[in-house]
Amino acid sequence: MEYAAKRDPKTGKIKPEEHLTPARRYSYLVGADEECHTAQSRFLTLLQNTTDSPTLAQIEEAFSVESVTKEFFREYARLFEVTEGALAAVVKRGKAIRDDFAAKGVSTVDFAKKLLGQIVFLYFIQKKGWLGVAKGGKWGDGPRNFLRQLADRALREKKGLFNDVLEPLFYDTLATDRGHAAWCNTFASRIPFLNGGLFEPLGGYDWEKTEIILPNALFTNQTRTEAGDMGDGILDVFDRYNFTVNEAEPLEKEVAIDPEMLGKVFENLIEDNRRKGLGAFYTPREIVHFMCQKSLINYLDTALNHPTTPIGTATPQPEKQPPLFVDSSEKPKARAAQEEFTEVQHRVLVARKDLEEWIRQSDQFAHYAAAIAAGTKGDHYPKPPDSIRKFAHEIDVLLRDITVCDPAIGSGAFPVGMMTEIVRARMALTPYFNDVPERTAYHFKRHVIQNSIYGVDVDASAVEIAKLRLWLSLVVDEEDVRQIKPLPNLDYKVVVGNSLLGFPAKSQRIQRIEKLKADYFDETNHDKKKRLKREIDEELSQAFASSKGSLGYEVAFDFGIFFSEVFRAKQGFDVVIANPPYVRHENISEMTPHLRQRFTVAASRADLLIFFYEQGVNLLRPGGVITLITSNKFHRAAYGAKLRPFLTEKLQIMVLIDFGDAPVFEAIAYASILIGTKDKARKEHSIRACSWNPETPFTSLDQTLKREGIELLQNDLTADGWRLETPAAIRLLEKLRVKGTPLGEYVQGKFYYGIKTGLNEAFVIDRDTRNQLIREDQKSAELIKPFLRGRDVKRWTVHHQELYLIVFPFGFHARLKEYPAIRRHLQQFEDRLKKRGQCTSSRGNKEGGQHHWLELDNNPKPEYLDCFATAKIVMPAIERSQAFAVDSSGHYSNDKTNICVTEEPEMLCGILNSSTLWWSLAQIAATKQNGYYEFKPLYIRQLPIPTASSADKDKLTKLAERAAESATAGDDAAVARTERQIAEIIYRLFDLTADEIAHIETSLANTRGQSADDDDDRGE
Repeated sequence: MEYAAKRDPKTGKIKPEEHLTPARRYSYLVGADEECHTAQSRFLTLLQNTTDSPTLAQIEEAFSVESVTKEFFREYARLFEVTEGALAAVVKRGKAIRDDFAAKGVSTVDFAKKLLGQIVFLYFIQKKGWLGVAKGGKWGDGPRNFLRQLADRALREKKGLFNDVLEPLFYDTLATDRGHAAWCNTFASRIPFLNGGLFEPLGGYDWEKTEIILPNALFTNQTRTEAGDMGDGILDVFDRYNFTVNEAEPLEKEVAIDPEMLGKVFENLIEDNRRKGLGAFYTPREIVHFMCQKSLINYLDTALNHPTTPIGTATPQPEKQPPLFVDSSEKPKARAAQEEFTEVQHRVLVARKDLEEWIRQSDQFAHYAAAIAAGTKGDHYPKPPDSIRKFAHEIDVLLRDITVCDPAIGSGAFPVGMMTEIVRARMALTPYFNDVPERTAYHFKRHVIQNSIYGVDVDASAVEIAKLRLWLSLVVDEEDVRQIKPLPNLDYKVVVGNSLLGFPAKSQRIQRIEKLKADYFDETNHDKKKRLKREIDEELSQAFASSKGSLGYEVAFDFGIFFSEVFRAKQGFDVVIANPPYVRHENISEMTPHLRQRFTVAASRADLLIFFYEQGVNLLRPGGVITLITSNKFHRAAYGAKLRPFLTEKLQIMVLIDFGDAPVFEAIAYASILIGTKDKARKEHSIRACSWNPETPFTSLDQTLKREGIELLQNDLTADGWRLETPAAIRLLEKLRVKGTPLGEYVQGKFYYGIKTGLNEAFVIDRDTRNQLIREDQKSAELIKPFLRGRDVKRWTVHHQELYLIVFPFGFHARLKEYPAIRRHLQQFEDRLKKRGQCTSSRGNKEGGQHHWLELDNNPKPEYLDCFATAKIVMPAIERSQAFAVDSSGHYSNDKTNICVTEEPEMLCGILNSSTLWWSLAQIAATKQNGYYEFKPLYIRQLPIPTASSADKDKLTKLAERAAESATAGDDAAVARTERQIAEIIYRLFDLTADEIAHIETSLANTRGQSADDDDDRGE
């Protein structure tokens, strides 16, 4: 049960509202052969408290998966650092190793990550009893502590645990097909051949000839930890945790180490500076679950009820793996050859609500079917919709043939999530098929991995983790213990590359590469596989070799080449789903010129995410589904001006969620989910939109979207900015615009950013420094002006804090010899001033228009500086509420402020501080973390200024002056009374109705907040 506060529309009182939610289950696995370190440590504090019974919250905290994740990450991160350090020491000492690593492009960082990943994988495998099986024994009978046994034996025999044990295990035993018996003399036991690439030497380094002597203590030792455990080596730490290959779902969590946790561990391992460059952030599992389910629902709804391609209607045959690639002599086909097709246009086969119910409750429907099959009523489980039973075959074919691409795969959360949903849905369809073999979770997962999942990432470590998670998810359902199947090759399915910079046209080598890829994918022979990989790489290298010269950038990945089979068969992917990297424009400066050539949505100062939207749409087949979670900044930012109409023209948007301040990601706020289909929207098409309440948990995303979302016409998403408002609110904003004049036009464009110094410590001085400079040289007073920061500007008033700005126009440095005291003062900061990005010293005098190191950073011209000396309206750059004030004292202000120059500052300030204008600004301006709004000229210029008579202007001027006097005196009640009078005048000037006024005042009830004191003058 969940509770929410809701206002009673009749009484106005707040009442609790109950919402029934599915039960959540948390569990520990304990018992024979299972480690109980985590359970013991979690419950110890509860057991030690003998005076009070534990509360429900305390018990839930004891079962907190997040706590275990953080604990394991701390240990894993330490192990990574120690392992990388040990490897670096070995490489430094050994020239042969150093040369081999350099030749193969192997780094100690990647080596350490792969080594830990390999060991983690084997911990999952040994949990299944697949390692160390006795001769003649069955798979599953192996010891659950096989690696520990190997370590103990190596120590007894005085062998090197890595060089003598793990390397042969990885790169010989696990990578070699030894037939059905799988007997290994080296380890005197049965060990499966796993293939797949995980157990191939990183970069192809020569493991047999290269002596990598890592200390045994790295893996196991007798060091006592702070927690009192014995041993802090890799095996010591891993031995203390339970490992489960069943990735937790939102409603059921086993408190153990699972593959999903590895994804979070990986993303936490990224160094802070690399994180900024890669923009990688972990997506919470509840959001992954929601996005995957929504993607699948939209895919099925489009394919069944609004098809752009024919739908299979023949009786499904026992599943066989269809060919991955189409022979060049064949025409592309949308489905397998044995099926017949009937084109269905604009006919509802399965209602969308039935598909939603099916995808969300497929497990429950499977239980119902099992109960019926067992001869019981199944009353305890929901009954599947009749339409699902009727069209089970068509749904199954669509699920079987789906193609999914994550162009920023990271640690693989979305592909694994999509696979989980597909497999669950297909398993629940099984009762509708008669005598169909191999309808098992393992068979379905393997089919999805081999045929449906594609992914790309620029980070090689991320790709390795994604592969690891896919392999582990397959292992959990491997039930054919008579013969363990090798892992599928993912080298040309989940790849390292730049998703945005490929070839502008198709390569002519595609057909040959397709054939080689098909052969490679199914090959298990180690030598043949190496030969095929070498041939493919040669073909690819030839295709990419000329890219630098012809395109200006180096191409190492291209969708049309690597995933050509998808485009030949379907013209694109069925689903593109991703959490694209969060990289700001200043960090992609080298890529930007090439991105502008390739993408129509390119804009100056554009963050990387906008290009992923266009690329995502381009990768889709007609009718395909795109599901992205990104920053919401493109909703209103100037750099989204081309992207917004692109999306509304190319997509039929289904869902749009703005999370605002909700903590979706630990490092950034203001995330947004967009889900749409590649199709032109109907004129009256509506979007389910929601502005998320930060207090609402993510555990009930779909229910919250239904309960609190609004129906928003796609036509109301205009190019100038997206606003997730009701039609009534959008009509009101349009009315204000029609009846008003944009502020920028009203003041004839006299709207300016504040002054950017580039180094406040040099140019901003206190009163004592000012007085000292003037004592040294009276002329200094000419260049020292009273100064305001953003935090010094409040609504109606400015507060001078005895700070001053050394200010002079661009090109003035030569005259500073006339002001010796100021010149000496600035020369104290010479080194730091020269390092500023806009300074000629930092550009080597190679670019024109840059300033001398003694000058201010934004090259201010005299006429611009003169504006600060006049009466003007000043405002902070970011605020939680409106904060416009008149400054008639000639203050100069920094780039955390903006100014507006007008001949009627008091009157205009009165209008700008009105409730109507604040409501308008809240609809127009971009938001920042913690409820702040950006008061950029881009947004402020759009504010509507009503037409007023001379009499009304006089009233507004006097009221604004009165409000400023009351604010200066600290009389908040008087300010409120005056603001109410101003509000009434503005309502009348805009001719607002009672309902429109009520809407504005209700919306603003809780928006006025404190100033952005902590956000003023950070940085330059």
